[in-house]
Amino acid sequence: MSLGRTIRIYLDDGSVTGVKHAEIVNWTGQAISCPRQHVKSLNDWPESKKPGCYFLYGVDDESGEAAVYIGEAENVYDRVLNHLANKDFWNEIVFFTSKDENLTKSHVKFLESELVKAAKDANRQMLLNGNTPNQPSLPRSEQASMKEYFQNLKTLLGVLGHKTLEPLIHKPSDSADNKVERLDEPASETKLFLNIKGLEAQAILNDEGIVVIEGSFASKSVKDSLSNGYKKLRTKLIDSGVVIDNGNTLVFTQNYLFTSPSQAAAVLVGYAINGRNHWLDSNGISLKELETNS
Repeated sequence: MSLGRTIRIYLDDGSVTGVKHAEIVNWTGQAISCPRQHVKSLNDWPESKKPGCYFLYGVDDESGEAAVYIGEAENVYDRVLNHLANKDFWNEIVFFTSKDENLTKSHVKFLESELVKAAKDANRQMLLNGNTPNQPSLPRSEQASMKEYFQNLKTLLGVLGHKTLEPLIHKPSDSADNKVERLDEPASETKLFLNIKGLEAQAILNDEGIVVIEGSFASKSVKDSLSNGYKKLRTKLIDSGVVIDNGNTLVFTQNYLFTSPSQAAAVLVGYAINGRNHWLDSNGISLKELETNS
């Protein structure tokens, strides 16, 4: 069973594109999202003069891919001014501090290490950090507090529009069925299988779409019925190394999120196909039947 939460978001100038302050009710942490062009206005926010962790969001100059840089500072505002002068790629900062004075330099360095590791594992965006920072030594009780802070931070970051820390798929529970439910994650996930002419693939259906799992196979051939958009997507996956040549087939080197079951199936087999008829659960029931009978 998932737990509900209440989020408050304050729009400083009444605009959804301006500075935003976000908080979870009854939590001492807080987040501020700010466009690059308004960064100097943060000088008027005491929240920015505290120890905290931050995310710089933008586009990598060389690859053109969405990118993020994660850092920490004793004074977030001072550090951001430095990045304003020395990092060109970003157009938004989201940072997290505390409403009280209990978040220390050691705490934010611990958090930074956890955040970088989580972003690498999620692999949502290009991570521009060179290395995973070392964790400082904290008492067990402080580590537990920071892990709780991390979970709330991840929630607020997602509410502010960034899924940087959200894994594409979650680790399965010990349950024998194909439903995966976690107390700290609101979404349930369904494992699905595709097997057409010996071409085998596995995927997880979740609230975002359908995630084809690493190791799944795709056809090397493409037929005329495949739309131009899906052809371009296949080319992008190959060029980026998400899919590589495995001899007679192509194979996924990492988990990849598709927007719909039909998009995933068509890209895999190389022609137009109704994915809801061909993605099956572990009992051989099609996704279409599962949706109809649920």
